[in-house]
Amino acid sequence: MSGRATHRPTYRAARVGRPLVTLGGLLLAWWAVSRFAGIPAYLLPDPGSVAVALWTQRTLLAWSTLTTLTETVLGLLIGTALGGLCALAMVFSGRIRRWLMPMLLLSQAVPVFALAPLLVLWFGFGIASKVVMAVLVIFFPVAASFADGLARTETGWLELARTMGASPASLLLRVRLPAALPAFASGLRVATAVAPIGAVIGEWVGAASGLGYVMLNANARIQTDLMFAALLVLATMTVLLWTLVDRALRWLLYWVPDAQDDRHPA
Repeated sequence: MSGRATHRPTYRAARVGRPLVTLGGLLLAWWAVSRFAGIPAYLLPDPGSVAVALWTQRTLLAWSTLTTLTETVLGLLIGTALGGLCALAMVFSGRIRRWLMPMLLLSQAVPVFALAPLLVLWFGFGIASKVVMAVLVIFFPVAASFADGLARTETGWLELARTMGASPASLLLRVRLPAALPAFASGLRVATAVAPIGAVIGEWVGAASGLGYVMLNANARIQTDLMFAALLVLATMTVLLWTLVDRALRWLLYWVPDAQDDRHPA
């Protein structure tokens, strides 16, 4: 017990230290390239210039982050709900699966960039078009992962439950759903990582605020330092959102082995 308690602070320190060392190495490499490679500042600003842009434009970046985060979270919630319902429908009805599967594949065959102008035209320049873009990006990984998890439920578990007189509703709630939750969690993690893509693409096509809008305008004005600052804020927002979702899933799915390993390192 004491060995585990002693090891846990070291384990947590390593988990925090590794990303910091990696980030420091990337910043050092960035500074070295911008300083000694002879690349003009309007193509690759140095980290110091980007830090100045982060500070001087902090109000603009803060409000833009709030806009993009709102679009991303709304898209994540709606896309996750629609993807989960679609997966349930496909697993429990072969007819629905035959109708929905081509639509799912078609939604991924058409590039999101190609749909963005149409969505802005249909839903306007406001938040609605960006949320729809995020939903389109999120929907497929959630639906595909959840449907695969539901379909791959252990046959022995289902047969045992039927032998004990379980109803179809009980099979779903007590056997299929718990068995499919790890697959659903994997799809949700992927969806969280890619969710900002839809929102930012929508902001590039047509918007009056958001980090994508800031990057587009900074690029047009050759304010590369501000463009890099907005990009760093977007990356930080995405990492923090993914970490929050990942931690919540590990806490909720405490019986999954990787969650147990994270809580109780050997």
